Amino acid sequence: MPKNLEFKARCESLDTLQPRLADLKATHRETIHQVDTYFHSPTGRLKLREIAEIGDNWLIYYERPNQHTSRYSQYQFCEIAEPAVLKSLLAAAVGIKAIVKKQRALWMFNNTRIHLDTVEGLGQFVELETIESPPLTGEIHYQVQTEAETVAEHQHVKTTLALDTMEPIAVSYSDLILPM
Repeated sequence: MPKNLEFKARCESLDTLQPRLADLKATHRETIHQVDTYFHSPTGRLKLREIAEIGDNWLIYYERPNQHTSRYSQYQFCEIAEPAVLKSLLAAAVGIKAIVKKQRALWMFNNTRIHLDTVEGLGQFVELETIESPPLTGEIHYQVQTEAETVAEHQHVKTTLALDTMEPIAVSYSDLILPM
């Protein structure tokens, strides 16, 4: 399975990250609206991601520990041609856990995806995904990195963006959106 090193933090204002992104020389790729429908899963997390503006729809399964520090995630994904049909089928088979709606600005620095997220009902967050073992398919081409290279790049991005000064988040947006 593809593998990446992740970190997520609550951010009071995503605007404060703009000068730091410039210092990092990160590249803005796109800003999109995503709807992630999470389904009940006995292991890991299973979600259908819909991006209406560009017609991208993906079924994504991932396993990641809930911890406040950077952590590895293993994932698999598949492009979906008929998301409404799949959503209906999975809702009937396993049930919907949560629906997360967000605006995401995607920035790139080498193998690191930097997500500036505004999540409906939750606020603003910054999320890093530093790719160590890239997927075999996808529109972005990543280099295979060693674990040491992945950790070094990930830490460089965290330091440059001053993410250690922000409140780390251990769980998925779907867990945050669920009623207590």
